[in-house]
Amino acid sequence: MNGWVLAATVELAGGGAAALWGVTTGPTARRVVAQNLTTAALCPALLLLAQGYGRPSYVDLALLLALLGPVGTLVFARLLHEDLEGQRPSAWGLTYAVAAMGAVVVAAVCAATGPGRAMVKLLVIGALLVGGNLIASRALSGAFRGVRGG
Repeated sequence: MNGWVLAATVELAGGGAAALWGVTTGPTARRVVAQNLTTAALCPALLLLAQGYGRPSYVDLALLLALLGPVGTLVFARLLHEDLEGQRPSAWGLTYAVAAMGAVVVAAVCAATGPGRAMVKLLVIGALLVGGNLIASRALSGAFRGVRGG
C-alpha cells in the first residue's frame, strides 16, 4: 500500500462515515446534503486511487462523477422542493471543508502528474468538483430565490 492509496482510504472512511450518518438520520434536507457529500468525497478518492494504482481510467470516472454528482443533487432539490421548503439545510462548514479537500487532492495529483493533457483534465475535474458542489449547496440552502422551487 502506497501513500496515495492510504490517503484515498482515509478520505473514503471519513467522507463515507459522514455521508452514511447523514443518509441514515435526520430529515430529508440532511439526506440530500449527504448525497451531495457522497459525490464530493468519492471523486477525490477516485483521483487518489488513479494515482496510487496507476490507472488513468479512474480519472475518467472521477470526471463523470464531478459532472453528474452536483446535477443529481440539483435534480433531488427540484423534485423534493416541497419537502425541503420548511427545512433549508445549512451545511456551509462541511461544504467548504469538502471543497477544500477536493482542491488539495486535485493540486497534489496535478503536481505528481506533471504538465500535459492529463493535468488539464485534472484541472477541469477540480473546477467541476468545487464549483458544482458549491452551486448545489447554495441551491439546497435556498439562496437562489428567483428560481422556482429554489
